[in-house]
Amino acid sequence: MADGFIGEDFLLQTKTAKKLYHDYAENMPIYDYHCHLPAQQIAQNHRFGNLTQAWLYGDHYKWRAMRTNGVAEKYITGDAGDFEKFEKWAQTVPYCFGNPLYHWTHLELKRPFGIKNKLLCPDTAKKIYESASDMLRSEEFSVRNIIRKMNVKLLCTTEGPLDTLEHHKKIRSDGFKVKVHTAWRPDQAMETENIQQLGSFIAGLEKAAGMDIKNYQLFIEALQKRHDYFHENGCRLSDHGLETAYAEDYTENEIWAIFSKIRNGRNLDFQESINFKSAMLFELAIMDYEAGWVQQFHLGALRNNNTRLLKIIGKDSGLDSIGDFEIARPLAKLLDRLDTNNKLAKTILYNLNPRDNALIATMIGNFQDGSAPGKMQFGSAWWFLDQKDGMEQQIKTLSNMGLLSRFIGMLTDSRSFLSYPRHEYFRRILCNMLGNDVEAGLLPNDLELLGKMVENISFNNAKEYFPMEIE
Repeated sequence: MADGFIGEDFLLQTKTAKKLYHDYAENMPIYDYHCHLPAQQIAQNHRFGNLTQAWLYGDHYKWRAMRTNGVAEKYITGDAGDFEKFEKWAQTVPYCFGNPLYHWTHLELKRPFGIKNKLLCPDTAKKIYESASDMLRSEEFSVRNIIRKMNVKLLCTTEGPLDTLEHHKKIRSDGFKVKVHTAWRPDQAMETENIQQLGSFIAGLEKAAGMDIKNYQLFIEALQKRHDYFHENGCRLSDHGLETAYAEDYTENEIWAIFSKIRNGRNLDFQESINFKSAMLFELAIMDYEAGWVQQFHLGALRNNNTRLLKIIGKDSGLDSIGDFEIARPLAKLLDRLDTNNKLAKTILYNLNPRDNALIATMIGNFQDGSAPGKMQFGSAWWFLDQKDGMEQQIKTLSNMGLLSRFIGMLTDSRSFLSYPRHEYFRRILCNMLGNDVEAGLLPNDLELLGKMVENISFNNAKEYFPMEIE
């Protein structure tokens, strides 16, 4: 990179940090237990036609930055040509100083493309685009080979209960040595804000489960059938996108009556909606426990805020932000309800609002039970927080209030096959923090001890935590 930017010691400020990263973290494999990569492209061993397709399609981080820079939607999600869109991104990048996109962009040019001596800007856009696009069209840069290049040993995509998992079946039948699993994402089963969509989901569930769903009990049975189907196809973890935890008191009769309203296409009031979500989240968590799965709760996103753009371009398009929901009391009540019933699975909690860091770090300590190291996990800095400050704050808070040594580390949480340098970014930040503490006398200067900790957080802890084999 220009003037040594993104050099070998990027983010590493001390000798100890450099030693920890280069000797212990750099060559550890990647265990990517949560992402949104399209399984179909892995199954087909897709090759991208150009860098825009690989880098800008579906990347709402970049879309938000481009909109902020005054780029018209035509060049973001619209019908402009791919190089035109890339030019607009190249015009935006120099304005991203201080935003993690600037670091990510140049890390992703360096790995896997080997573009290390050019900063992306309008003057370099054409040459970088042509060079990277030529590589992407080659067999060496098929999506499976990109995954191999990045030293990934296992990755988990995210699918809803109606997915046939045909692409995962093909990946397994092909003998692809990188393990590709699905994660069960049942958010549609709780989408009470849109009764029509929930009704369509139930109709699809009837078809997928091969049964009529006339009442709430049959709804749960149908979901259980799909849960079993996912398990049979290698799924061992769930993922829930929630504003907050739901743990209202309710009776079975109330939930049956609420479900009847749903089946009749009638809107729910606020309390009915919360009660239904509470019942569903409890039942889904029991399914996970009884199957021996890990459950993930992503908490705190305020989604789909721009109605005008939502109607034009749809969900997951950069229209979401951090929410300020009450989390502590309902989360404690949900976890306690499960623990009291001896049905609390291994659980990872992710917060999107940084004000909730200490909340989550202390909450997990309430429900550690000695059954497994780090059974309850404070998940890595997520979405708007997966930048340098956010990662440092998450690591510091976990260190202060839990056991950093038992942390299962970074995930990609991306729709792009080029996002794996985010693991490198995390590892450099981790090693820099530990190195600074050593040289400040806050940690012992024992590289063997600290190096083992770095290796564990980078890969080994996740490998031991999740019930999926990588060999």
